[in-house]
Amino acid sequence: MEEWKRSIGTLSDEILIKLAKMLDNSTCGWRQLANAVSEQPKFRCSERELTSCSLQVLTAAGSPARTMLALLAERSCSLDFLLHCLRKMEHQEAVQFLTTAVAEQIQITVQPQSQEAAPGSNVVLTCRASGPPGLGYQWFKGKQEILGESGNSSELVLCPLSPTHQGHYICRISHGEKFVFSKWAQVRLIISAGCSSSLFPGSVSGLHIIQRPQSQAASEGDTLVLECTAEGNPPAQYEWYHNKVPMPQQKTSSLRIPCVTTAHRGEYTCKVFNLYHEVWSSTATVTIGPSSVTDASWVEVDRGLESQEVHKTYVPGTHPLQQIASSPPSAKDVYATDKVALLIGNMNYIYHTQLCAPISDVHELTNLLRQLDFKVVSLLDLNWQEMHSAVTEFLLLLDKGVYGLLYFAGHGYENYGNSFMVPIDAPVSYTSDHCLCVQNILTKMQEKKTGLNVFLLDMCRKRNPHDDVIVQPGLLKVTANIVFGYATCVDAEAYEVKREDVSNGIFINFLKRRVCEDEKVTVMLDRVAEDMGRCVITRGRQALELRSNLSERRSLTDRIQVSECSASSSARNLQWAIAHVLPESRCLQFDCGVKVQLGFAAEFSNVMVIYTRILDKPDEIVSCSAQLTDFPEDVDIDLKKSNQESLLEAGCLLLIKEKLPSPEAHSLYTHIRSLQRLKRELTFTICLHYTYSNMDEEVQERQQVTVGKPLVSKLNLHEPRAAHVSSASSSFSLDSFNVPGCSSFGEDLSLTGTASNTWSHHAQSASVSFTGGSPTSPRSANVPEETDSPEILDNPRPLVASKSLPHSKVNDSNYKFSDMYNFHSY
Repeated sequence: MEEWKRSIGTLSDEILIKLAKMLDNSTCGWRQLANAVSEQPKFRCSERELTSCSLQVLTAAGSPARTMLALLAERSCSLDFLLHCLRKMEHQEAVQFLTTAVAEQIQITVQPQSQEAAPGSNVVLTCRASGPPGLGYQWFKGKQEILGESGNSSELVLCPLSPTHQGHYICRISHGEKFVFSKWAQVRLIISAGCSSSLFPGSVSGLHIIQRPQSQAASEGDTLVLECTAEGNPPAQYEWYHNKVPMPQQKTSSLRIPCVTTAHRGEYTCKVFNLYHEVWSSTATVTIGPSSVTDASWVEVDRGLESQEVHKTYVPGTHPLQQIASSPPSAKDVYATDKVALLIGNMNYIYHTQLCAPISDVHELTNLLRQLDFKVVSLLDLNWQEMHSAVTEFLLLLDKGVYGLLYFAGHGYENYGNSFMVPIDAPVSYTSDHCLCVQNILTKMQEKKTGLNVFLLDMCRKRNPHDDVIVQPGLLKVTANIVFGYATCVDAEAYEVKREDVSNGIFINFLKRRVCEDEKVTVMLDRVAEDMGRCVITRGRQALELRSNLSERRSLTDRIQVSECSASSSARNLQWAIAHVLPESRCLQFDCGVKVQLGFAAEFSNVMVIYTRILDKPDEIVSCSAQLTDFPEDVDIDLKKSNQESLLEAGCLLLIKEKLPSPEAHSLYTHIRSLQRLKRELTFTICLHYTYSNMDEEVQERQQVTVGKPLVSKLNLHEPRAAHVSSASSSFSLDSFNVPGCSSFGEDLSLTGTASNTWSHHAQSASVSFTGGSPTSPRSANVPEETDSPEILDNPRPLVASKSLPHSKVNDSNYKFSDMYNFHSY
């Protein structure tokens, strides 16, 4: 009964459509199926998913049951469990239909494999399938049927092999009017060059390591070199491991990692092997310390109660972050050593009202901040663990003099002067234990001696009646560089304007017109508040509140000047760039002769678009398309919107496709969200559908593709950064942020040069030389460009995204209060 272990996704569309029709009813239908499958938690549907199913009745060809079956297929629900649930529902018609359909369905169990053999030898191509009794087999070489008994059996025997047998073979399995095709198998003739076994004469020698890797200590920014040399016959091959995890890019006797960070500390071992032997080196322990300082001395100036200067001199080797400036810089001398921003937009809450505006608000603010040379990490829909990890990584990017900006759009509340950001998995009656306290984050930012700390909180500030705990954040230092911009006042709500295409929050609608002004941050926000006050629909409902102790004239437009600690700055830039690297565009060759291009573009740091294009096909193939399927369960993909002909149909509201590379280049787009939950390398299947000119049947050919861990998935935000200790006095333990000053952005340094299809800003950051200085990004529109390899396309044209959503003026005629929705705090 192996056929019943298969996933629902293996059923044909015809079977799924007929089954869905039987379940599209209110008495014993898809809702009862949803209740039945919920006995296993992984198949339990949320209210949002059930609502999505029910709304399918509003479309002409929509089917709630078909959508429900697609959700179960996406979660790898087996056919036997589906049959169990249908029996539990006592839906006899569906049980009988599914039992018959599975019994009659043809499923290939053994695919023919490509082979190479010498002339005169025997070659056997095998194809087997399960299904109803009496399956018929027919082999083809190219488009021609192979006649005779051999061509009508499950095994095709080519004997003796001759040059006429070279080519591509495929098998058709049929039963009555039903049929399926196998994948293509290529048979090649090889002429022996007379190579004998005397290549390794005598007995095979052993494998001996003559130089073992040595433990060592390094500083951030240094180059790490480990050596392992072995003698053997055949020659030795090498594979390096870091903390027992293989390093795929390190396959030589010398392991070299430039510009190391704390992510590279740990244990290294080398596996040495050849055709007959395998040995392991001893373990080398590598410790990574803070960056070294070569300056002669550092001076700290303390001012006591009587304003007397006290000088303390630090000898060489003292960490530069211990330096405190002797006097505040003048306005013309104000600069940032770097600028880093974390933007979080939470919309799809599991137990609370879903929001519409955060996706466009984060997108617009991302584009504007990048024009101001900010390194921006933009993330959508994070749960508690992911928000905690994202903030941890954000803090690790901060350093002395760095401008840090945190923007949050979503549900929130304020109790006893503390602001709390609500993750998407917060329970119905959430408390501070389920949320992130902004004031706790501020205390950790101050420990980094940042030059400017800006918080833009686009959320409600109503009191939470379920939370009576008074959170005690850490003590704040007097740094005179803190700015809080609240979208609304205390005990008030923040609103969003809902439109047909996209929505915007009221706060961002006004902020986006002022944020690039070369003014002190507080002056800029004051002007935003004045603009909001002149809008009639917000008067009495929402007003920006500014809290600040900023003493210097610091602006978001300030220039970046690299500090003396160039190694630390270089490591930080490299860490940030790696988390924004997309997989390389690649060209895939299928056995039937079709060439497919696979490309990538980023919408957010955890949202990506994959597209396929047919670059070349044989003349005898009249139609073909390359569709993506079999994605891991970790990522979020709407199956109904995958493999669409336009970005908007694929669910990309913010990427606008202006033109394709050429009129003939047909493209299909798939929108992938929640990359931060990807636990392993992203692997999926490209299914090529094509039809020959003299054949009515459609043929399918599949290739599995692995593209690594794209964008922010390298950071493993789903993993705890430190043990969380709940207490009655703290929403969550930010003491877990006490880790060395470099993050896991440096997990895979080898990817820095592979961003062939990434956004132009990211590609520049990823490929910049870090030997000194700071990378500066252009103040131009944020345009995602393809930079395809010349061998793939002769004249590539850019896939263009809009710089920003239309900056239409906000006035009383544009909005009605009936179109406004608030970010409910509970």
